Amino acid sequence: MSFKDATLSEVDSAVQEAHVAFLSYKNFSGKKKAAFLRAVADEIEGLGDELVKTAMSETNLPEARIIGERGRTTGHCRMFADYIEEGSWVEARVDTAIPDRTPAPKPDIRKKLVALGPVVVFGAANFPLAYSTAGGDTASALAAGCPVIIKAHPAHAKTSELVAKAIFKAMQTSGMPKGVFQHLHGAGFEVGQALVKHPRVKAVGFTGSFAGGKALFDLANQREVPIPVFAEMSSINPVVLLPESLEKNAKGTAALLAGSITLGVGQFCTNPGLILAVEGKGLEQFITELSSEISKAVPGLMLHEGIAANYVKKMAEALAQKGVKLEVQAATESSKGDKNQGRPTVASAPAAEFLKNPSLAEEVFGPFSLIIRCKDMTELNSVVSHVHGQLTSSVIGEESEVSKHPSLLNILTEKAGRLIINGVPTGVEVCPSQNHGGPFPATTDSRFTAVGTDALKRFARPVSYQNFPDALLPDELKNGNPLGIWRIYNGDWKK
Repeated sequence: MSFKDATLSEVDSAVQEAHVAFLSYKNFSGKKKAAFLRAVADEIEGLGDELVKTAMSETNLPEARIIGERGRTTGHCRMFADYIEEGSWVEARVDTAIPDRTPAPKPDIRKKLVALGPVVVFGAANFPLAYSTAGGDTASALAAGCPVIIKAHPAHAKTSELVAKAIFKAMQTSGMPKGVFQHLHGAGFEVGQALVKHPRVKAVGFTGSFAGGKALFDLANQREVPIPVFAEMSSINPVVLLPESLEKNAKGTAALLAGSITLGVGQFCTNPGLILAVEGKGLEQFITELSSEISKAVPGLMLHEGIAANYVKKMAEALAQKGVKLEVQAATESSKGDKNQGRPTVASAPAAEFLKNPSLAEEVFGPFSLIIRCKDMTELNSVVSHVHGQLTSSVIGEESEVSKHPSLLNILTEKAGRLIINGVPTGVEVCPSQNHGGPFPATTDSRFTAVGTDALKRFARPVSYQNFPDALLPDELKNGNPLGIWRIYNGDWKK
């Protein structure tokens, strides 16, 4: 089955329908939008084995991964349903009038978050379900009250089509306006560019390469009316191995990192692509143990030929840099198709070379990690200061040793959106406290997360209502608080 790229006319029609739907959908109650999101989750589950088998055939991902990702997708929908049904997400603030205040009366001012408008979401190559058609961007935008126009990823177009049909069915059963969700195909750049440039589009969600995300960001800022692009792009997720702890547990640390490097054939935005350590006995033993673990790893098939080819290219470029030494590379398995195999690979380089060569800090998307050998903790801190913005930063060491390096944690806080002690960056828990974002180039806006309930806030903006009669106020701001939500009322949290 093949799908034709949407025409420019079809793009315009989809966005116009989304705008018309927005005029009513934005005012739907949290309860009604929640029912829609739960219906989406139910319909996706109703696709059964057909969805799992289709996604497996398009992505080379195993059954367990697809089933887990389906659960994460439906879980996202239900999490946001619960969140908006309760209603406090609008961050209602009420400051009542003080007419006799001197020297000037104080007006009545009340504020809440409202939906931005139609949102374009680009399906992600490495997550056919959780970051694509009904993934976190779509669920959070719909929860905020924003219609969504999906640009399906061509690498898993059939999977996207199946999920889209489930959403359309959920729209019918829950009484949603026609344009609340739109689904378009586009293998080239034209469809995506037309969507981002359309004047009715108010925001963009993207997960993918730095080149792709930056191109969309630049395009959105060239519009007559610029719009936000929430792009998750590039991260090498540095892992710092503290020397005393490493010497005590080089083997365990190696096993932990080997599992993270090879997980999902390294095709996660949180893959540990950079390992920092101080030269010494502990580091040498760690490299020996890590090499042993990686050499036993079985290469898996990558998502598609394009990602596999790019991995080979970027890895070769990294290994060709001055001072870089190949430490280990897993053997191929010819029976499973060498062309798309991602061979787990670990290399090392001196900190001095890393500091001089910006290309060593570039992401190699796949099961690749570069160990940076530092002379001492001062040089290690210099390397940490040198890296760009990241989704995550990790420190592996005993508490007593970590506490000796407050400057290290301070620098890492400036560099990443999630800090980890004695753990690996892979595995992004979906919960309200999660922050899946970080300083550029990890994302285009470090103030927001793509995972967790706060992801909704990307697609909302604050509006203040001054001197409104109570009857004209949104329910969230009325004196009687008919929705029973948490509000800041004259400076105090109240319900």
